[in-house]
Amino acid sequence: MREISLHILDIIENSRRAEADLIKLSIEEKIDKNLLKIKIEDNGSGIEPDKLKDITDPFITSRTTREVGLGLSLFKSAAETCAGNFKINSEIDKGTKVEAEFQYDHIDRAPLGDMTSTISNFIATNGENVDLVYKHFCQGKSFKFDSREIKAELEDVSIQSRQITVWIREYIEENLKEIRGGEAF
Repeated sequence: MREISLHILDIIENSRRAEADLIKLSIEEKIDKNLLKIKIEDNGSGIEPDKLKDITDPFITSRTTREVGLGLSLFKSAAETCAGNFKINSEIDKGTKVEAEFQYDHIDRAPLGDMTSTISNFIATNGENVDLVYKHFCQGKSFKFDSREIKAELEDVSIQSRQITVWIREYIEENLKEIRGGEAF
């Protein structure tokens, strides 16, 4: 994929399909340590142990609509190609945790991409049914977005309403610019 944010979107969509109602996403940009670390955790249905051992095989998928599942295998390959690593752990009825690390300055590392659109579009589509906690760290600065906090303030307005998703988009973009030194992506 051209951007890491698209891998992230694929994984959080997997979490939603696994009936997670809470997804935690953490991105750490440690430029001084030449490291980009991404962690995605959910409380979904989990992955059966016999499927987990082969989960990054592109010809293994839990979907019934097609026989291949490229998301996890492509994410793993992207990390490993960039002198990084990839781990996935899962427990039935407890959830799944995916971690990927990339050498930050590796010539083959795709850009992080448009996290503003990734998060705001996911909330616009799934926000009533899935809570998302997004933490982003960059060189000692951090930003946190928690959809549960937004929902608590909304009263009878849907987090998926156009006006709220526009606000979420602007809020994320402003905060990412602040911690990343003027650029959101």
